[in-house]
Amino acid sequence: MTVRMLATAIAVEGRKSTASRVLTSTAVLLICGVAALAAATTAAAAGGNEQLAAKLGPLAAEGGWPAMLNVATQVTAAAGLLAFGVGLSWMFGREFTDGTITGLFGLPVTRPTIAAAKLIVFLLWACVASAGLTAAVALAAVAVTRQAPSPADWAGLGRLLALALMTAALAAPAAWAATVGRGLLPAIAAVVGLMAVTQIVVVAGADGGWFPPTAPALWALLPGTVTPAQLMLAAVFPVTFGLLTLHAWRGLQLDR
Repeated sequence: MTVRMLATAIAVEGRKSTASRVLTSTAVLLICGVAALAAATTAAAAGGNEQLAAKLGPLAAEGGWPAMLNVATQVTAAAGLLAFGVGLSWMFGREFTDGTITGLFGLPVTRPTIAAAKLIVFLLWACVASAGLTAAVALAAVAVTRQAPSPADWAGLGRLLALALMTAALAAPAAWAATVGRGLLPAIAAVVGLMAVTQIVVVAGADGGWFPPTAPALWALLPGTVTPAQLMLAAVFPVTFGLLTLHAWRGLQLDR
């Protein structure tokens, strides 16, 4: 893999991604959905909705930016994994479902280089989507609370941005599943399965900090409950699946 080959592959994958509506529509739905749901929930709780106030807990009484950021963080942890997982599933799975994977064997660019380019383009898209999500939540919070953010609120927005980025990285198993399963459905199934296991860990009351998919959300909600070692483990998780994806693309064969 040379730098020139990788740059060429990134340019090609970037054009393919921007030409499709999948990534754009997924990002728009995630951004607008999180901001709208957080704003509606916070406004309803402030208006006296007892059910929503009970779900928000102590933050319902405090209201304002803390309640808004709490809801946005919880929604991002779940919806973000699904949205980013769908995007990554499409980027890798479409080559198999559309039958274009056979054409990649005749290119001078190696298959691992193409896979690496896909992952890089995905990360760039995730950065843009995460920044847009954070900005949308901030604007929605100003509209709902009619208050400017305090230093603590800015810190909360920073954690929300970091959570969105880490959640995007945690969707890495989708790329590997799409490659091994040769299609979109195995990748989507892997994402849904990961979400289900995450919910089971949370409901079971286990130490979620040591389970990579839950650690970023716990850190964003309660920073003091997650250790640096647990966050490092959460970082190793996507790197591992990224390497597995590159290895799987290296071993791809037309008859398998």
